[in-house]
Amino acid sequence: MVEKTSAPISIMLGDGNPLVLSAMSEMFDRDARFSLVATSATAEGFLGTVMRVPVQIGVIDWELPVLGAEKLTEVLRAQENAPRVIIYGNDDRALVKRAMSAGAAAYATRSGSTDTLIQTCLDVAAGKMVFPFLDVRELRNDPIESLSRKEKLLLDALATGLTNKELSRELEISTNTVKFHLSNIFDKLSVRNRAQAIAYYYSHKAKDGQG
Repeated sequence: MVEKTSAPISIMLGDGNPLVLSAMSEMFDRDARFSLVATSATAEGFLGTVMRVPVQIGVIDWELPVLGAEKLTEVLRAQENAPRVIIYGNDDRALVKRAMSAGAAAYATRSGSTDTLIQTCLDVAAGKMVFPFLDVRELRNDPIESLSRKEKLLLDALATGLTNKELSRELEISTNTVKFHLSNIFDKLSVRNRAQAIAYYYSHKAKDGQG
């Protein structure tokens, strides 16, 4: 009986630096486990391609012009059949957390080896999440991490003591939308009102600062 070989993992790369993009393209081209579908020097180009062509894995530079990897990942998260995103950037724990919150499947540091990036791609293709510096299990259990980016922005503003009308102006959304987001925030944080939400926010900030 002949053993079936696995199909190569389809992958797309996004980086604004042509030298980096060329080097990464060559690396994945040489590896038979991957099928390099396309590359892009901009977030808009990346999005346009993956909307037309099925791609399993997207490797995106944190500072990819013009939108950046964080915003691009958020946009992709709302699309059906979007690739699982691996963001790569500096060794910064805060960036790793932002990447995870945006919906990325993994974060690879620029200081890491090419072998590490390849393995991260293989792990993500297998359904794993890979985030250096972070305990993924702990973050999954943190209610703050379950908030969307908009909800986090609203909670940040709420903590400064703004009213619903002021929140509406600050975030340029209607007061009804503010109420909708607040209701979602209260549910996710298991609190009943604004005061409890603010208290939770500051206790989380204090805990995070000690980590």
